[in-house]
Formats: sequence, structure tokens, C-alpha cells
Amino acid sequence: MGTEGANFRVIAGRYRLEAQLGRGGMGVVWRATDQLLGRQVAVKELPLDETLSAAEARRQRERTLREAQAVAQLSHPHVIVVHDILKDDERPYIVMELVDGDSLADRIAAHGPVDAQEAARIGIDLLSALSTAHAAGVLHRDITPANVLIENGTDRVVLTDFGIAQVPGTSTLTESGSFVGSPEYTAPERMSGSRTGPAADLWSVGALLCAALSGESPFRRDSLSGIVLAVVSDEIRPPAQAAPILAVVAGLLERDPGRRLDAAGAERMLREFLETGSAPVLKRFGRTVAAVPGGVAAERRHSTRSMLATVVLVAAMAVAGVSAAALLVNGGGDGDGGVVPTTSAPATSGGATATTPSPSRSPSPNTSHAPNTSHAPSTPPSPSTSPSPSTSSSPGTSTPLPANSE
Repeated sequence: MGTEGANFRVIAGRYRLEAQLGRGGMGVVWRATDQLLGRQVAVKELPLDETLSAAEARRQRERTLREAQAVAQLSHPHVIVVHDILKDDERPYIVMELVDGDSLADRIAAHGPVDAQEAARIGIDLLSALSTAHAAGVLHRDITPANVLIENGTDRVVLTDFGIAQVPGTSTLTESGSFVGSPEYTAPERMSGSRTGPAADLWSVGALLCAALSGESPFRRDSLSGIVLAVVSDEIRPPAQAAPILAVVAGLLERDPGRRLDAAGAERMLREFLETGSAPVLKRFGRTVAAVPGGVAAERRHSTRSMLATVVLVAAMAVAGVSAAALLVNGGGDGDGGVVPTTSAPATSGGATATTPSPSRSPSPNTSHAPNTSHAPSTPPSPSTSPSPSTSSSPGTSTPLPANSE
């Protein structure tokens, strides 16, 4: 059992938990000191929930272990570093590097959207990190502004919160019938229950770039059913601020994962934009996708499968009630998708986590439901923290991005 003090707690005889940095549905993140090595770390704790059945408690512990395993096998400057995993008093803990900085969601909320050059820089770092993760067989599946940290002083971009990551040889959490992830950033193939791969993470990067540039995801709506329709079948309208890198956004927000721009191609185009200042051009099947006044030049094809999946999803929610238990729709063979989120509250562009503003930030504690909750600090927020990105910045106007699916 951990050693208790007036303002601290020591676990495993080594890690001194000193201040709570954030809290979410799947854990509490602490600023801590590794007393053996004398360094500051972040410790993610999965509290015991006495209301859970033995099976549910086991699934929670497996989730924590899987997060640690997913990240521990990755070595990349833009992926959070896992130092240790342990159990103390039957509670699992993950010990990670402490990133001195804020999440991208917090930065947008406090200072407004970023410009195209900064969005491109962030995109390049995330795409590089994902290339490493995907090569190792790891899918993140919850890439949102809340799960991207920006380090103070260096502006290093750090991808964190691999809590719902899918790794080879493990089962997925959606087998229990609950949706994990943030619908506004979830790829349409996951929404419709298809088997997913690395391309699903790339869709999320496309939505994140739009949020970074405008303050909100292009799929934000007032209801869950509206979000589902927006992701699966509505006309995609990237914000006007995305014009300088519209070809990249268009390529990443391609509904057909087989035609979606890959990580290497997107990273190359963003690097060319930073080097030349010219809007990138995406050539595909003899046609060109580029930023043009008033819209996007691209093929437009409606997928019968996507439309049917949307009808099934929305009709099911209308019958069962949006806040009813999660509904499986055409579940993929890997148990990865096809689950309707169980809440109708609109998401924020900050992702599905509630965190406490702090000069030093650790991986935000992930939640197992979506859409997202608003930021609910456990301690009084700092003066630099403002409401969610949707209230702190204007999304601007948008242009339609046709959906291309087979």
C-alpha cells in the first residue's frame, strides 16, 4: 500500500504523487517525483470502481496495460515515453514522461486557432509519429486536439493517450458494446462498422488540422445523430482557413479509406508547403485536388454502402434513443467499429477528456464515452485558460469537400 502524507502519496515505495493534473473517465493523471532517479514524471492512475463487476474491472485493468504496451514499443520523439507500469494496492499505474506544456485543445481555447504554417508543422510531427506507430501495428484511434501536447520552450509536438489503441494480439474495448473515441474525429469506416486500419487515424489528423485552423472540427453538430450523419454522408466543408493546405485536408478526409491520402504523402505535401509557401496539389487518377476559390476541385461519388449505413445508424438512434445503450451496427470482424456512442451531447474540439490546466501537462486521462465532455478542472483554472475552442475562436466560413467513396 502507498505511503500517505499530508499533501502527497508514495506508491510502490518510489513514486511520490504530488499534484493532480487531470481527471477523466478512465483515470487520474498526477504530477509525481521518481524518488529513485530524482526526476519529475507523470503517473496515470486507474482508480478502483466498486460498482464494477469483476469482468468490468478486469477490462479496465487490461486497458491500462494495453496503453502502456502500445506506447512502450514505440520510440519516437513525438510519441509520449512510458517509463514504467506497476500495480499498488490492486490499482494499476502507468509512469510516463512529464511534458511541460499544454494540450493543443487548451492552446486553441486560450489563444485561438493557429495559422496554416503552424498547423502544417503540427501535422508533420503527428504524421511522422503515426508512421512509426502504424509500422509497429499500433492504431491510436483517438487523435484529437486534447491528446496532442505542445511542450513549452521547444514547441515539441507529443502524441499521447494511447488508452484505446489497438495493438496486435489484443481484443478491442468495443466488444463490450461501448464506443471509445471522439465521434467528431472518428473515421466513417469506424462509424459504419467496417474493419479499420491505419487510414482511420489519418482521417482523424485531417479533422484535427481543421480544428487547429478554425477552432472546431468540421463535423461538429448539435446532436449525436447530426455528428454521425456529418461524418458518414454529409457534404464535407473544411474551414476557409484550411485553404493553404486544402489539398492535404481533402486527401485525409477522403471517405474511402482505400483512396485516402497516406501518411507519407501527407507529410511530404506539408513539408513542401512549409518550404515553398505554395499550396500543395494532390494529383489522383488524372485529376487534381487543390485550393480553389469557393470550393474544392475533386471527384464526387456517393457510396451506397455509406448512405445505407447512415440510415441504419440514425434510424436506430431515433428508435432506441440517442442516450440508450450502445448499438452494434454491422460489427467488423476485429470488433473495432460499428458502435454508436451512447451520449448525444455535442463534442468539443478538445477531445473526450477533462483535464486540469497546469504549466506542466501529462497525457490527458482518456474517457470511454463520446462525444466529448467540456473541460472540467479539478482545481481552479489558470488565467490563461478560457472556454472550449468553439467559444474562444470563430470557425469562419467553409467550402464543400465532396465525398469520394467506391
